[in-house]
Order: sequence, then C-alpha cells, then structure tokens
Amino acid sequence: MQTTRPEPAIDDTLRPIALIPARGGSKGIPGKNLRPVAGVPLVVRSVRAALGARCLDGVWVSSDDPQIGQLAEQAGGGWLRRPGELAGDQASSETALLDALGQLAEVGPLPPLFVFLQCTSPFTTSSQIDAVVHALQDGEANMAFSVVPWHGFLWRQDLHGHGVGINHDAHQPRQRRQDLQPTYLETGAIYAIRTARFLQAGSRFVQPTLPVPLDGMAPEIDTPEDLNLCERLAPLLEGARQPPANQAAADQR
Repeated sequence: MQTTRPEPAIDDTLRPIALIPARGGSKGIPGKNLRPVAGVPLVVRSVRAALGARCLDGVWVSSDDPQIGQLAEQAGGGWLRRPGELAGDQASSETALLDALGQLAEVGPLPPLFVFLQCTSPFTTSSQIDAVVHALQDGEANMAFSVVPWHGFLWRQDLHGHGVGINHDAHQPRQRRQDLQPTYLETGAIYAIRTARFLQAGSRFVQPTLPVPLDGMAPEIDTPEDLNLCERLAPLLEGARQPPANQAAADQR
C-alpha cells in the first residue's frame, strides 16, 4: 500500500541547500553524469561548485546510480537514493526534486529556499550560485535563474517556412545590435526556488520569476559534440580563473 508523506515543515531560519538530480541513464550520452571534463566527472563538478558557495548549507545529489551516489559522497555531498520509477527517460527534474525534498523532510524541516543545479553545465561557479541566490533573497520573486545576455537577431519560421523576426522588425531598416531590446538565454545551470511555492506548484518556474544575468560562457552538455566542446574549452575557461603562478606564490607569502 502506497503511503503519503506528511506536509513538509519549513524553517525560515535555515540556510538554502543545493539539490542536484543526476540519474544513471542517458540516451544521448551513456553514463553522462559520470563523464569527465578535464578529468573531473560532471556530478563532482556540480558538488564542488555548490560546496564552494557561501550561501549554501548542504549539498544533496538525487540518483538511482550507486556509482554517482558514491562519487557525490566522496566529493563532500550527500546521496539521496532516487527510486527507479523516477529515473527513467520520461521522468522530469521536478519529480526528482519533489522526491528529494520529501526525503529530507522526513528527517527535519526544510529551508525556505533551495537551489537546483544541473550537472550538464560543467562550468558553473560558486560565485554564480551565490549571485542567483542573493538575487532571489533580495527581491520578491518566487524563483531566480541564471541567464546570459543574447546580442543577436532572433528569427522563427511561420507556417509557410518564411522568416519572422522575434526581437526585431524584419520589415524595417536593420537596427544596430546595441539598439536591440535586451534578450537573455537561459543557461539551464542554476535555479533558486522558494521551497513552499515549489511544493505547491510542482514546477521550477514559479511565478513571478527573476532572470539573473551572469558573465561568461555557459555551454550545456546534451550531445557527444557538446561534451567534446567543453573538454576543449576547459583549459581556456578554467585557466582564466586561476591566478598567475607568481601571484599565487605571492599570496602564500
């Protein structure tokens, strides 16, 4: 007989936690969340980024895969065992998040905010997580998410296959890029959400939402080509974050 969990208690004095759904299966890239970028598995990258965020107090990985769970624990996070029926190709991230919050609610109250991180964004930084959480805490939105500015001209096709301008009027003289109305691309990396509203809605996009523009590139890994690209980008993106050797030595003196 299926049992229902009691309504979770929320303690407004608790700091946010991070939840990282990381199932074992993937059609596009088998074992995707275990695949390394620059020698570090994707799930470990997400755990490390969350552990480095100053705003968080706890990092949990939801997975049906023991290897992923063990890696998460070795990296300093916790492992929430996800039921197999919530880890199939048709299972949404929201079902994993609801299950994870339900498990945590069985051992204590939940924080008023939580952060949902995706392993498919390998270059997420701790400071970016802090920025999205602080934006939510400082405003009245129910959810904040990471975006990057998009400066190009966007198009779609109409029913006849003809081009239609989205962020510009194709029937008028071409605007300068700097005169376009600002648009943003959702990175898919970071979502900070008010817990009570998420539990009510069951969706990450709890209105009103707050896009938080971040600097830098934010590639996502959905295909083998994406994985190969990120492997090539890693030395460039992560090397730029490291201080020069002479500066690092000076800081240690």
